[in-house]
Amino acid sequence: MSDSRVIIIGGGLAGLAAAVALSSRDVPVTLLESRPRLGGRASSIIDQETGQTIDNCQHVAMGCCTNFLHFCETIGCSDLLERQRELYFIGPPSESGPSPCVTFRGANLPAPLHLASSLAAMPWLSWSDKLKLGFALRSLARLPESAPDEPFATWLQRHRQSPAVCEHFWHTVLVSALSETLDRISLKHARKVFVDGFLLNRTGWEVTVPRVPLTTIYDEHLTSWFREHQTDVRLKAGVKKLIETNGVISGVELRSGETLAGTNFILAVPQNLVAGIVPESLAQHDHVRRLEQIQTAPIASAHLWFDRSLTDLPHAVLLGRLSQWAFNRGVTDQGHYLQVVISAAFELSTRPEADIVEQVSRELQAIWPKARDAKLLHGRVITEHRAVFSPLPGIDDLRPPQQSPIANLQWAGDWTLTGWPATMEGAVRSGYLAAENVLRRMGRAEQVLQSNLPVETLAGWLYRQA
Repeated sequence: MSDSRVIIIGGGLAGLAAAVALSSRDVPVTLLESRPRLGGRASSIIDQETGQTIDNCQHVAMGCCTNFLHFCETIGCSDLLERQRELYFIGPPSESGPSPCVTFRGANLPAPLHLASSLAAMPWLSWSDKLKLGFALRSLARLPESAPDEPFATWLQRHRQSPAVCEHFWHTVLVSALSETLDRISLKHARKVFVDGFLLNRTGWEVTVPRVPLTTIYDEHLTSWFREHQTDVRLKAGVKKLIETNGVISGVELRSGETLAGTNFILAVPQNLVAGIVPESLAQHDHVRRLEQIQTAPIASAHLWFDRSLTDLPHAVLLGRLSQWAFNRGVTDQGHYLQVVISAAFELSTRPEADIVEQVSRELQAIWPKARDAKLLHGRVITEHRAVFSPLPGIDDLRPPQQSPIANLQWAGDWTLTGWPATMEGAVRSGYLAAENVLRRMGRAEQVLQSNLPVETLAGWLYRQA
């Protein structure tokens, strides 16, 4: 093999984004993935009882995820995604009757006024809460980038946010976006979600959901794209060690014993695997040693099949319940299929799977009256124990830039310093930034990273930092 190839280790979204960026620019790439499929955490499995392909977890992107959406356009899979211009919020359980459903949609007004009417329509928040919420959102947007980081719960308390608005607004949004609790989420990352997603541009909040199993996009579709672009993709090719020669990486040793030479390398594996792959000299560097301090959070996904339809809604955000977000996957040969996401699923680790399925099923049937006689045909729970890194205060001090201490080695992964939390957008950004560094080393100063959504005029005026 020519040693001019770029060798990318890891076939998750970060590695895939780097490979696509380089391959589309005619750079020879070899992509090594230890599993028999591409996609990393964005993957699917076959449910043994139903025989149906199901995702390990529902993955969604927001309109502000410009790099992820660009990645999908580049590989030609945008038609496999569906943008939701309405979200459906189901209010918390109430003894007085059914929980209200509020449709969250953007009005034909400039940001940030576009969402004001939807927030005002939420009956589970008092008018006093809504007023204080509006002031807090403005304060959050006007917060200087240099402001000291702190737990977001502390900031909310200082801005007089009631328990109700904390639980049924701030927590509802952030637990889905960051998979952590308010007392552990950093102010900096909470601000990122709300400002980029909801306040600066009318389309930033719109959610994009895959219409097909994840494996169809990130394995089957991408495999064809790589074949068309002469990208060398090797599955079941786990890397044992990076080989260092005279202070640079000269090759990789596979677990099979085979070695591959290259000029530039991108290591795109989960952060907990980095130390075991890099040379010993690099394993002791602060870039690598700090990775041990990064904490992670689990996300659980409950998959349920019923004998009849529970709802016609395509999805629903559920407040005040174990279930957080239900996605209606329609009618299959095995029944009416729903997937329910439970982020920050720390408490589920000690609970039996059947107990979780039963509670989720009861919650869904209690929300929609016509579903109360529905029979659960089958249910299972999949938990990604290290789904995301926990965005604790100071987390960015632990995240390295894409350029490693060795000139021809780049890091890629949502855990690298991207300015974003652990999202698909963060993963793609890291891959793009690593690719930019490789191109620069080749004498090609090309921009791969895509621009953010433009800040609308009114939002820019309202949120000028003091």
